[in-house]
Amino acid sequence: MLTFLFSAVFCATYLSPIISHVEGTDFTEQEMSHYRHRIKSMFYHAYNSYLENAYPHDELRPLACDGQDTWGSFSLTLIDALDTLLILGNHTEFQRVATLLQDMVDFDTDVNASVFETNIRVVGGLLSAHLLSKRAGMEVEEGWPCSGPLLRIAEDAARKLLPAFQTPTGMPYGTVNLLRGVNPSETPVTCTAGVDPVFENVARKALRALWRTRSDIGLVGNHIDVMTSKWVAQDAGIGAGVDSYFEYLVKGAIMLQDEELLAMFHEFDKSIKNYTKFDDCLIGDISSATKTFYNYYSVWRQFGGLPEFYSIPRGYTVDKREGYSLRPELIESAMYLYKATGDPTFMQLGRDAVESIDKISRVNCGFATVKDVRDHKLDNRMESFFLAETIKYLYLLFDPENFLHNSGTEFVLGGLQGDCIFSTGGYVFNTEAHPLDPAVLHCCSRYQSKRRELQDILISLSEPLRPATDQSEETPGAGGSREIFSDNS
Repeated sequence: MLTFLFSAVFCATYLSPIISHVEGTDFTEQEMSHYRHRIKSMFYHAYNSYLENAYPHDELRPLACDGQDTWGSFSLTLIDALDTLLILGNHTEFQRVATLLQDMVDFDTDVNASVFETNIRVVGGLLSAHLLSKRAGMEVEEGWPCSGPLLRIAEDAARKLLPAFQTPTGMPYGTVNLLRGVNPSETPVTCTAGVDPVFENVARKALRALWRTRSDIGLVGNHIDVMTSKWVAQDAGIGAGVDSYFEYLVKGAIMLQDEELLAMFHEFDKSIKNYTKFDDCLIGDISSATKTFYNYYSVWRQFGGLPEFYSIPRGYTVDKREGYSLRPELIESAMYLYKATGDPTFMQLGRDAVESIDKISRVNCGFATVKDVRDHKLDNRMESFFLAETIKYLYLLFDPENFLHNSGTEFVLGGLQGDCIFSTGGYVFNTEAHPLDPAVLHCCSRYQSKRRELQDILISLSEPLRPATDQSEETPGAGGSREIFSDNS
């Protein structure tokens, strides 16, 4: 799903598209191969710089050639970059790092960690690496992918986040101490995008609580008090602070085959179109998505990157938000749109991204955030998402034969009884670009459900019958939660 960075996101239609599909603009295989090689070179320049100068810290400081801890002291860049290694075809380094993480990662530390960032980067990165480990040539446990060491580490990380959800509303605090739980002084304000799935039970409670806080016209803001359900920041849109919430309603519906989440999204989509949309819209509308893409691409061409905020009336950056932190969203959009249309004009953005990032941001020790797109001054930070998302989406744009684009011609067998089919395509990227296979969820859940069912039967035989209780909650639509997809189930 497309995500965007600017505050006046739907006003972008005021900018004119700068490119259109022209005959003869197709990229040759030689050109595609050239850019794949360039992107790999960029990845290894950044990755090796991290290993040599920053590991085991979370992030590389590319101007100082050292490291810093930013999101919890997890060697975050190493976790975030792991599945990118496999996508680039490096099985040897994937195996080395996956084995290393099993020995070094410890979440029993006195560290305050972001619930949202830990979920999407650490839990997401470990889950994806676990699901890809067999493809990388690693020995897997019997019953994989329903069990495995990386899965257990991901579960450990996720359990450390659960205390954050112990609020009157069920919506989580923004941060949690991994050793001691929620700090008594922790602010109850969290961004809307932080209300993401962790485990299904707490996630549903959080999502439904947030659903009930929507305004009379069906919109939500981007910061909310999780204790009182009162909106702190009431700006409504689809940009920073709320984008991942809408993204996960759609992706959660696909992963969980859940009509309730999809119904929530469609209700929000109607309100967005009615009250905040000027001309362009989101999911499934290729024409409008393409027009929006071109508008953002015009901003990219203006500066060689995307500033965090852009003033449509001024046609220029917004004070104190002039930076470009090498974010992936426009490149992600180009990948999806190229896959949906086959129009090579979307690859032109990928080409421009490679050229401008390599020219503007490359330094001796990696790639540096652009502090100001107007003069291309640099900042001393390389966020882990540069390797997890930006490089990954760039490479996938120029590698149409990558296994992640598989449309069912390949498969892997696994599961507790060895009868489940995986890796047939249809991967769902989490908001940190970690690919997840919905087939795994349904295969492993099926056997767990059967075990719980058997356990319930055995318990019921030893206990007196009790009357059923009504546990219904408000949900969109009359049908509640139902399956909506049958593929890979």
